Amino acid sequence: MRADILRVAQEEFARNGLSRTRIEDIADRTKTSKRMVFYYFGDKESLYKAVLEAAYAEVRAGEAELDLEDLPPDQALRRLVEFTFDHHRANPDFIRLVMVENIHGGSHMSQMEQLAQQNLAAIRVLERICEAGREAGLFREDISALALHWRISAMSFFNVSNRATFALNFGDSLFDEKGQALLREEAARSILLSVLKDPTG
Repeated sequence: MRADILRVAQEEFARNGLSRTRIEDIADRTKTSKRMVFYYFGDKESLYKAVLEAAYAEVRAGEAELDLEDLPPDQALRRLVEFTFDHHRANPDFIRLVMVENIHGGSHMSQMEQLAQQNLAAIRVLERICEAGREAGLFREDISALALHWRISAMSFFNVSNRATFALNFGDSLFDEKGQALLREEAARSILLSVLKDPTG
């Protein structure tokens, strides 16, 4: 029941935001009662925080399953970029949840110290890849794992968050299977080219 409430709540918060989401609707869709929702989660804001935590945990779990440490650093970085692009594309509700929390200025996440610690795992993964790349003589010495994470996230996030307006302005050719394959490859290639040493210098 708890997992079912979380699943439905994620859809409702992603669609309606925090203020317009109604516990009654979540209870109706999970065939339970408001009392049971509050029993499991306390109140609406606590449920919202639990949804955020579960959504980020899914991303981190997916990254952990990639077995990147067994790959050469350039291949590991490519796989991580491709995973992030694919995950965000397949989980538009995650993108909407992050947008909702940004509208609130990150006020709820700022109260979730465990979530912040959990998300630092993404930076540690990139730090290991960057260090391996430097040791192998492949990557530049001045790479910032944090800045690298920002760029990977930015490209993968924009692909979902701005799809509607981008398609209205410029057409939707980048959002069919062929267009998405192109963007996925462009994202991976641009990230790799940004970290590789200049072979001439």
